[in-house]
Amino acid sequence: MSITLKTLPKEEHFTSGHTACGGCGAPIVVRAAMKILGPDTITYFPANCLLVFGGTYPHNAFKVPYLHILFENSAVCAAGIRHALDRLGKKDVNVVAFAGDGGTGDIGFQALSGAAERNEDILYICYDNEAYMNTGIQRSGSTPFGAWTTTTPAGTKIKGKELFKKDLPKIMMAHNVPYVATASIGHPADMLKKIEKAKNMKGFRYLQIFAPCPTGWRMDTAKTVEVAKKAVNTGMWTLYEMEDGVVTLNVKPKMEPVDDYLKMQGRFRHLSEDQIKTIQEWAYKKYEMDMKFVEAYSKKEE
Repeated sequence: MSITLKTLPKEEHFTSGHTACGGCGAPIVVRAAMKILGPDTITYFPANCLLVFGGTYPHNAFKVPYLHILFENSAVCAAGIRHALDRLGKKDVNVVAFAGDGGTGDIGFQALSGAAERNEDILYICYDNEAYMNTGIQRSGSTPFGAWTTTTPAGTKIKGKELFKKDLPKIMMAHNVPYVATASIGHPADMLKKIEKAKNMKGFRYLQIFAPCPTGWRMDTAKTVEVAKKAVNTGMWTLYEMEDGVVTLNVKPKMEPVDDYLKMQGRFRHLSEDQIKTIQEWAYKKYEMDMKFVEAYSKKEE
């Protein structure tokens, strides 16, 4: 029987008492994942907020083994752990790497792509908060167009990031791995279902989970889940999955105006009407492309 919000195990393997900022989306992701993965799990994470608030020596929020080495090595280190466990005959132990979007799609992409190509038997979870939050809110490839960061400040000539968000899930799908999915803390039932599905599969599994950062996004700490829901409703984040080459749309976006989403975050406070229009056009184009992608790779009736 599949795990639901009502049947989610009560036992915690990522405990309270960590030092995450108020409203942080990352511990929501990790806590949910560890409830499903259970005690027979080894975790790996690179330099990121999770390392600082969840595993800074001598304090540790994990009740399972965790390892930390270098920023760029998440996928290859997790693969090494998997091979070591296999040599020891411990094939039932889960191996999961948790990393932010910068350590996944930028600094860590070489290792990620290599592990995916080799179809390493690991679960890789990227909590996407759209910037390098741990090191000072610098822009990443996952930072959206127009967003203020410390390296894309809102000045008189350049107003925030001038490039659009990298579509990392589709890049991972191009590696032909068994499972790739997007999720959001704003849709917990969908997120839990996908984590459980990934747990029960073999081979390389990749999840990218939308997890707002109130500190970096300059937003109300009580609005984290609401903002995550709004991202899906406006088409800024799409919930879908690819399992063995078949793509399924999990939640059809309502395509509400993006301004409803942008105005909840201080990182977009400076946007001009033209920039908002550009983001709206991008959201519509993304929606159209995502729907065509789902249609092309969905399971057709015999």
